[in-house]
Amino acid sequence: MLAGYSGIVQCDGYAAYEQLADPGRDGGAVTLAYCWLHWRRYFFEIDKGGPAPIAHEALERIAALYAIESRIRRRSAEERRAVRQAETKPLVEALRAWLENRIMAVSDKSTIAAAIRYGFNQWDGLVRFLDDGRIEMDTNSVERAMRPIALNRKNSLFAGHDEGAVNWACLASLIETANFTAVIPGLIWPTSSPSSSMAGPRRNSMNCCRGLGRAEPSSARGLTTACHIAQS
Repeated sequence: MLAGYSGIVQCDGYAAYEQLADPGRDGGAVTLAYCWLHWRRYFFEIDKGGPAPIAHEALERIAALYAIESRIRRRSAEERRAVRQAETKPLVEALRAWLENRIMAVSDKSTIAAAIRYGFNQWDGLVRFLDDGRIEMDTNSVERAMRPIALNRKNSLFAGHDEGAVNWACLASLIETANFTAVIPGLIWPTSSPSSSMAGPRRNSMNCCRGLGRAEPSSARGLTTACHIAQS
């Protein structure tokens, strides 16, 4: 799917993504932007288990970063970058310095030390959003978009016919693409029920899609890929 692509890939810390950043990769290395929520989850699990002052303060400091993100959501990439440079970057640098100090005071084998090291090992990818307003702090928007598709997998097994399954796939691609580009498609069904277009040659397939209209961008645009790709 990413053959020849050399832009930005927003992802979690799954080790397989590191292969995409290999300079010897066909098409060149991609730039990885890591997810802050995956790092935050380590501190959350520690804090949930009982008194954990370091984990608790780390959560509060990360929450301050998200408060800024909430305020600049839906602004242009240029505006987001400017605010992040002025307000978020100093907080991130202070968080790093504070964690470097805290990790010296705990056992190397402790869970809090492992949580801190997880972030340090991915630091370059975690802070990449500071320099590029297109990048989100986390992969939540992608995971939300993937969830309904995953829930619908079993339904897709019963399309009724191979051609019907192809129609189903076309519709899913059309709808998700329209959602991503803020277009509202007026779907013209051959009968009163959308399921009739899934029945293959036993019924008429969907004839056309008309009435495309522009819409205001959704606050949570759907993405159908496993990673969020910001075109360079």
